[in-house]
Amino acid sequence: MAKRRPEDPPKGAPAWQSTFSDLMNLLLCFFVLLFSMSTVDAEKFQLVIASLSSSMSILPAGGASIGDGDMVGAGVNQLEFLDKYYNDLANSKSHTESTTEGTDANAQEQYEQMELSESEQMAQDIEKQLDNSSLKDMVDVDFTSEYVQLSLNGALLFESGKSEIMQEAYPVVNKISTILATYQDNLIEIEGHTDNVPVSARSKYESNDVLSMYRALSVADYVRANTSLDPSHIKSSGRGDYDPVADNSTAEGRARNRRVEIKVYNSYNSDFN
Repeated sequence: MAKRRPEDPPKGAPAWQSTFSDLMNLLLCFFVLLFSMSTVDAEKFQLVIASLSSSMSILPAGGASIGDGDMVGAGVNQLEFLDKYYNDLANSKSHTESTTEGTDANAQEQYEQMELSESEQMAQDIEKQLDNSSLKDMVDVDFTSEYVQLSLNGALLFESGKSEIMQEAYPVVNKISTILATYQDNLIEIEGHTDNVPVSARSKYESNDVLSMYRALSVADYVRANTSLDPSHIKSSGRGDYDPVADNSTAEGRARNRRVEIKVYNSYNSDFN
């Protein structure tokens, strides 16, 4: 008699159910872990807050203000002190700025006074040398905080309408050159000036500007050639009739305007660039 084949055992759960069960278990463990980590000792938490607030807050209430729930009230109580703090800070800044401005103004005033004092001393020395050279009545001396100015009447140096120094004027220019030679480290600027009468149509100079420029250049070249001064320390320029010192409507005024000015700059203003 044939044997009966045993029945197959029942099949297990589908494969996806096993995977899903594993995922659910992992999620459960994850949320349990989060819950366990979120449980904080309230007393320790208050101590941490108090420590941080007392060390970092600008309000003197510190940890008590947070622990007692009075932070807002305590902060409002401190507003008047904050206002005073910022007002004091603003006043301090304003005072510092005004002090700095006052210091700068005083420094500038002292600097200008030193400039003026040096120019005054230079003018006194030059006048003394002019007295010794018998040129006091031929040269006018003036000074500013920048330079000492020597003014010579153009009629002493040049013939009318010409820029070459007259031979009769050589002794005067020689004495002036000797005085200038004592200022080896100073900038010297020579300016030529004319009256407002137009140059003659037969003149080789097309305008008073050109004539004044050549007259200044003649004096500058003479000083360079007869002194040991550094040639680069001597500048020359023509001002024409743009800077009169007297009224051109009179003969006396026009004579004063026809002049040569020599400016010897003090050490504070001797810029050779």
